[in-house]
Amino acid sequence: MTINTDLELIALTKRYGGTVAVDAIAHHFKTGVYACLLGPSGCGKSSTLRMIAGHESVSDGSVVLGGRDISHLAPAKRGTAMMFQNYALFPHLSVRDNVAFSLRMAGEDKPTRDKRAMEMLELVEMTALADRIPDQLSGGQQQRVALARALITRPQVLLLDEPLSALDPFLRIRMRAELKRLQRELGISFIHVTHGQDEALALADEIIVMNNAKIEQAGPAREVFNSPKTAFVARFMGGHNVLQMPQGHIALRSDQMRITDAQTGRMEGQVTAIEYQGAHVALTAQVAGGQEITALLPDAQFFDNPSEPGQTIGIDWEDRVAHPVLA
Repeated sequence: MTINTDLELIALTKRYGGTVAVDAIAHHFKTGVYACLLGPSGCGKSSTLRMIAGHESVSDGSVVLGGRDISHLAPAKRGTAMMFQNYALFPHLSVRDNVAFSLRMAGEDKPTRDKRAMEMLELVEMTALADRIPDQLSGGQQQRVALARALITRPQVLLLDEPLSALDPFLRIRMRAELKRLQRELGISFIHVTHGQDEALALADEIIVMNNAKIEQAGPAREVFNSPKTAFVARFMGGHNVLQMPQGHIALRSDQMRITDAQTGRMEGQVTAIEYQGAHVALTAQVAGGQEITALLPDAQFFDNPSEPGQTIGIDWEDRVAHPVLA
């Protein structure tokens, strides 16, 4: 029988004086989901995560986990654990003792907490470094220790605040795979705050896009990317152009644009930038009304018929790819 560890945010609000940081948001996270809160800096995503964790007080509304209102409980009593952006490891403690720290505070005896700590270190493939201190670890290794420390309390929900931001790009991609593997093995919900669209798409079962203290759109990752409801979501998720047309605003995926002769395109544009991206070339052109449109073209296709900045081109797309969005 599956234990209900659904997490529900009910009209959740956070005010700092006269500023509303989170504005009555509502969302239901199902048990075992990998969810990403995605949005620009200042949109309210980290404040939301910290209210779930108990590190920020709730101004209004509720946080309900497994049918229990946890809004006013101490962080250690909630059934959640949080992994912080800077990892917050104790510099004077060994890896093993860092991982075991919460059990020590709970009064567990040393043999028990050491055994549990080593089990957690095995989970994150760090048992060989159990006796080192944090300064002797790489950034990726420190992150694994922070993960093990968060997981030792057996949380129902793990909260991750921009956990990959301190890592170099290559390691970030490797650690994405690690996080996904851990979440699948453990079967618990991960709620992960990021401002990176690529990171959210790579990890999330569902994406919650926040903007100006509200949820702009939420749903399965593929649906949010392919069917943005607003111009903000289309632009922020990346890979889309948003054009103002006589009948409204439309979103068009950059990889579904076609470049033609100026006379045969749906609209005319002047090339303003060309960026080689390896497998693709991003061509940006200015069209009517001073709007910009980007076409993402396979590199072979572009170099078979290259364009130059300043050149006038035609831009076209199939009717089926135009997606209406709210401004």
